[in-house]
Amino acid sequence: MEAGFDPFDPALAWLDPYDRRPISIDRALEIAGDAIRHRERAARRSFAVGVTRWKRAAVTAFLDGPNGPPRFGLAPRAAAQAAAKAHGRVVVWASRDTRAAEREARAAGVAVGRLEDGFLRSVGLGAAFTPALSLVLDEGGVYYDPSSPSDLETLLREADLPEALIARAARLRERLVAEGHTKYNVGDAVGRVVPEGRFGVLAPGQVEDDASILRGAGAVRTNRDLLAAIRARRPDAFIVYKPHPDVVAGYRRGAVDDAELKRLADAVVVDGAIAELYPQCRAVETMTSLTGFEALLRGLEVTTHGQPFYAGWDLTEDLAPHPRRGRTRSLDELVACALILYPLYRDPVSGLPCGPETALDRIAEARARAAAPAGRLAARLRHAYALSRHRLLGPIGRLLK
Repeated sequence: MEAGFDPFDPALAWLDPYDRRPISIDRALEIAGDAIRHRERAARRSFAVGVTRWKRAAVTAFLDGPNGPPRFGLAPRAAAQAAAKAHGRVVVWASRDTRAAEREARAAGVAVGRLEDGFLRSVGLGAAFTPALSLVLDEGGVYYDPSSPSDLETLLREADLPEALIARAARLRERLVAEGHTKYNVGDAVGRVVPEGRFGVLAPGQVEDDASILRGAGAVRTNRDLLAAIRARRPDAFIVYKPHPDVVAGYRRGAVDDAELKRLADAVVVDGAIAELYPQCRAVETMTSLTGFEALLRGLEVTTHGQPFYAGWDLTEDLAPHPRRGRTRSLDELVACALILYPLYRDPVSGLPCGPETALDRIAEARARAAAPAGRLAARLRHAYALSRHRLLGPIGRLLK
């Protein structure tokens, strides 16, 4: 850099590297910070165990760093030995059985990075093989397992967050709400569901054999029991049940018997977009669903029956309090940690690391394409393909286990 260079010189023009639009120096510094954090976390070479073939291209794009791309298809011991030799780490998909990989990594003295989808993921379901715009790489634990402190929990308990980052988080939160973004961004328009004047409670269904339930749920562990608990707590409320899209699509377990639904819920919204239900409800009650986090962003009351990552910071009513948490965090501090510092984002157009703002730009573009006739046809074809794979290969995989 030349002597006397002043990055704040108003004569300089700063361009967004993702679409070449002029941006402010402050935005340029945010983008640079995102890229540096991504590079630091991808610097160690990754040796992957148990990452399914269809995810490998995306994982490579996220974790290809200065010491080389990830290696796949290794047995746990071979991965740990290769990681030790390369001063790298073993990488696993957190929701799979990782015990052997973690045991071998400990024996070899190498770190384990646990991968999962991020909280701003895509337009479309992961179970339908839609690639992710964000991943989390957690070397402490994983965000949905409260048994050990994840990197996200450590951030929330210990990080000193600068005011500029909190202000950025506030802008991000406002945009998320204004544009109606959710994790998967699926579903049709929804009309009035909760009658005027009624206290609406949204009950989000979950996949009942999902790792977040197996590891993070409390006494309430099924969708039917969640509805029963809400009805017992709020006998006069208007309860809206939104089944999980993976369950509706037939990919995963968690369906509730129709008779029980009629008895416990006042309305069931199957195909509608969940973002359109938030303004109609006053509260959300959930086991561990990300819906609780999305509801917090929109100012709703949130009650947790389990121990999701957003519980324990004085923002929610927690029916299963966690002894390790307890620090008070503001909503925008939670957003800063969960949506800016914790995940890795990648721009699918340029291939560059990015931040959540660029990810939202790409999600908005994908939503527009998905709403067009060609996009709706592509979604139907993808669903048919995914459903056939789950129904044919799923039972085979369970038998092999």
